[in-house]
Amino acid sequence: MWAELAPIGRHPGTGGYRRYAWTGADADCRTWFQEQAEARGLTYETDRNGNQWAWLGDPLGSDAVVTGSHLDSVPDGGAFDGPLGVVSSFAALDELRHRGARFTRPLAIANFGDEEGARFGLACVGSRLAAGQLTREAAHRLRDGEGVSLPQAMENAGYDPDAIGPDPERLARIGAFVELHVEQGRALDLTGHPVGLASAIWPHGRWRYDFAGEGNHAGTTRLADRRDPMLPYAETVLAARREAELAGAVATFGKVAVEPNGVNAIPSLVRGWLDSRAADQSALDTVVAAVEAAAREAADRQGVDLTVVRESFTPVVEFGHALRDELAKLLGGELPVLGTGAGHDAGILSASVPTAMLFVRNPTGVSHSPAEHAGEDDCQAGVRALADVLEGLACR
Repeated sequence: MWAELAPIGRHPGTGGYRRYAWTGADADCRTWFQEQAEARGLTYETDRNGNQWAWLGDPLGSDAVVTGSHLDSVPDGGAFDGPLGVVSSFAALDELRHRGARFTRPLAIANFGDEEGARFGLACVGSRLAAGQLTREAAHRLRDGEGVSLPQAMENAGYDPDAIGPDPERLARIGAFVELHVEQGRALDLTGHPVGLASAIWPHGRWRYDFAGEGNHAGTTRLADRRDPMLPYAETVLAARREAELAGAVATFGKVAVEPNGVNAIPSLVRGWLDSRAADQSALDTVVAAVEAAAREAADRQGVDLTVVRESFTPVVEFGHALRDELAKLLGGELPVLGTGAGHDAGILSASVPTAMLFVRNPTGVSHSPAEHAGEDDCQAGVRALADVLEGLACR
């Protein structure tokens, strides 16, 4: 399975993946998922929001156990973020069949669409829609960098954008969702464990900063006459790092767009996106407020206008102790329990269904990069752990 997925959406120059929602690479991943489901005799379906499901047992049954993750990527992302969870889910089912397990609850493997938000700027679109955390109207307003709307992209890919929306009936039939994911950090490497359990997901969000100045000639405009938006933007980037360090949080400007984007032109607009995360809401609020205050002060000094828009936000997610404790018991109770600053579909779904997460060791901690990696032995340990969990939940 890993070898079949490996070339899909991989950039020949960077070695990273560009599997963006509703593109050709995304379609190829979806085809791969459907083929894996059908090869195992599973009932395949796509829900109203474009999420894929592969069912063992009655899709309309109650108290189902669901596993899976996502197949899309960030720009030049790694191979493991998302796909490891989907591949491991199919492999865990194969392992359970090899064991001769008898299922007493419906089991499903899911591929949630547009988890990374790389194309339209909002993460976890598929699961947010299903959980009612993103309205159809708001989703229809999403646009990519080329101005293509989400409805247009879905329609071009053969999906009905008018059908999207909350799916409470489906979620009501799920008794537990367990997502396996490569660790995005190296806590497990430090503890020496190949697999760990998630305790919580930090609160996190994305804010767009628009610095609007005056475009002009780079060679003939006196420094004193300039309204250069690049200057307050640069100060804001440094302020984000400073304030994050003070609060014990993280803050990143990882995307920037400049207009007119000419070497010999003073920009008229600099647009940057802030991603900030913290262990608790208070720390996150402190960082976000301080960064905005620094940005406004810097913009005022340069005669630049500033608009700040919060594009997305996810509050802290504390995974339910009952399901987490049950997983720990099924796995021997010796696994480390980790918090994470990364967002996941499991975090979105936790407001609607009991959810838990398993992490597989990442020896370098590098993620959202072509250098992202997990060892084969650790991946196999993850499959066995997931199989043990699914057996304990769905075969009792």
